[in-house]
Amino acid sequence: MKVAADSRVSKSSLRPKEKNVFNAHSSLDSTRLARRIVEYRPAQRIYSQGDPATTVLYIQRGSVKLSVVNSAGKEAVAAILGAGDFFGEGGLAGQSVRVTTATAMIPTTLLVIEKKEMIHALHTDHEFSDRFICYMLSRNIRTEEDLIDHLFNSSEKRLARALLLLAHYGGQDPPETTLPKISQEVLAEMIGTTRSRVNFFMRQFTKRRFIGYDGGLHINPSLLNFVLHD
Repeated sequence: MKVAADSRVSKSSLRPKEKNVFNAHSSLDSTRLARRIVEYRPAQRIYSQGDPATTVLYIQRGSVKLSVVNSAGKEAVAAILGAGDFFGEGGLAGQSVRVTTATAMIPTTLLVIEKKEMIHALHTDHEFSDRFICYMLSRNIRTEEDLIDHLFNSSEKRLARALLLLAHYGGQDPPETTLPKISQEVLAEMIGTTRSRVNFFMRQFTKRRFIGYDGGLHINPSLLNFVLHD
């Protein structure tokens, strides 16, 4: 019974959420934070693991992969983030260096905010601070759900959930019908399995019409039913 309960928790991030805990665009504008806009090409590195953690970044457009490499040289994907997400905020909590490597997956536009500027805004603008804390708490909940997903669900279900989250199912905005280009190797790293297993599951998803290919990878609503009810 405990496993079933935990599995239900891991699905909650896919259910529609209420509007609107944190409108980053309007909040950043209202605080008048000093920031600069930087554009990145696909596969261009934004920062590397071990770099000084001196900025907080906000994705205005595009997609970013966060990855980590251990001492043996093995790489794992920690997260795939999209428009509306912050990252690099560990410096606000005392991290002196980056613990991940951030790489643009598609053409990406970032707002780059100096750590001192962000800390000043959080201390002086209480409304912005409250909303940012709510945003970070929701991110922590997502991280817990990812861990539960890895502990209790099959690799097939983990892949299905990863695809739905990449398409922003369960977010405040309508889900995207077409995913940004992402390799099966990256998907395998995200869910902790092999590329061959991902390839097998993707072919099965295609046969069952959960996904389709037409100028890109399309996610059909039936995949959500598979995760929530199968």
